[in-house]
Amino acid sequence: MLKFISFGSGSSGNCYYLATATDGLMIDIGVGIRALKKHCRDFGIQLSSIHKLLITHDHADHIKSVGSFSYEYGVPVYTTELIHNGINQNYCITRKVAFDKKMLVEPYKPLKLGDFTVEAFPVPHDASENMGYEIQAEGVTFVMITDIGAVTNEIKERISHANYLVIEANHDVEMLMSGPYPEYLKKRILGGSGHLSNEECAHALAENMTEKLKHVWLCHLSEENNHPELARKTVETIMRSYGIIAGKDVQLDVLRRTMPSEVYELI
Repeated sequence: MLKFISFGSGSSGNCYYLATATDGLMIDIGVGIRALKKHCRDFGIQLSSIHKLLITHDHADHIKSVGSFSYEYGVPVYTTELIHNGINQNYCITRKVAFDKKMLVEPYKPLKLGDFTVEAFPVPHDASENMGYEIQAEGVTFVMITDIGAVTNEIKERISHANYLVIEANHDVEMLMSGPYPEYLKKRILGGSGHLSNEECAHALAENMTEKLKHVWLCHLSEENNHPELARKTVETIMRSYGIIAGKDVQLDVLRRTMPSEVYELI
């Protein structure tokens, strides 16, 4: 049975875990290595069971511990060449990924990684490059889409493929506009290479989800410009306007910024 845990989701650090009975991978590793080790101990996860790291993009909140984890446990790091280069150039990352642990991912080319088949696809964000991932294992399609400036046709298609979906609901527009951020930062967040609002997320879901979609997790919420209950309520209300009832037609949860989620079983 496929299992999913979020170890953190937000600007303080992003890290997501997927595992079968015999194989494990992480998507992003932007939490501190000590915290990650503690979380894994608490869940009874052997770090030696994590055989691959997938990286979405090269911002520090997604790659903080990638070099340290890869070095300590000998785990290969899979991402595009541009993102690998971005990791090398990121001054926040003190230990870089060793050359022999750098593995390349090419968009739209499915890659067999143990129990998982992974396909990367581009999403718009102001990093060197940013990838979403469609991951298949044990007959389940899991899709990760985070740090999104706009909902592209590619993103719409991937939503329609998903049985389980993690998708960004970063901010409430009104909170952002009335909040303390400087004008340049507000423009960056609202721009086509910034972050997705609660409303944009909700419409993308409602317009593209299919009956195959069982569970949605809202991720990467802003601490200053959002709130878990506001994000949930906004998405639920907009989905209801399309005739989709959260909790009945699809399960909806909000991933916490700095604390692990529960263990979700994906069947």
